[in-house]
Amino acid sequence: MATSSGTSSLQQISSSEGDIQMQTMDDKKRKRMQSNRESARRSRLRKQKHLDDLTAQVVNLTQVNAQILSNINTTTQQFLEIESQNSVLRVQMSELTHRLQSLNEINDAINNVNYNDDHNLGMNGGDEWFTIGQGHFGNPWNCVNQPIIASADMFQY
Repeated sequence: MATSSGTSSLQQISSSEGDIQMQTMDDKKRKRMQSNRESARRSRLRKQKHLDDLTAQVVNLTQVNAQILSNINTTTQQFLEIESQNSVLRVQMSELTHRLQSLNEINDAINNVNYNDDHNLGMNGGDEWFTIGQGHFGNPWNCVNQPIIASADMFQY
């Protein structure tokens, strides 16, 4: 029986060592599970914070986009107005260039008149026609009082 008693005490020792190992493994398992839960909670919080940051960024960028769109619309309107004014000025410049060219031609014709006795240069008292050589020309100064007809209403964009 001595052997059975020795075996029995060895079994008790090994059984209690097994219990300690089991308890140690259970403690490690519980700690690991608790650590995993904590890690998962931190991960969810990071994801939520990232989502909140992205949502705030979307709101901010939407406002900036609306502001830029408003600036584009304002600038486009100003561009169209200036382009219209520019078109009017181009037409007026063309009309004035044509008038200047006509006046220069008349001035050249007057300066090239042959003042010989054979050619008659005379103003017919208040009459709007004068004679140079064999040709008759209208009064060149009549065109000065004519209005320039270009206006913004002529152009539609």
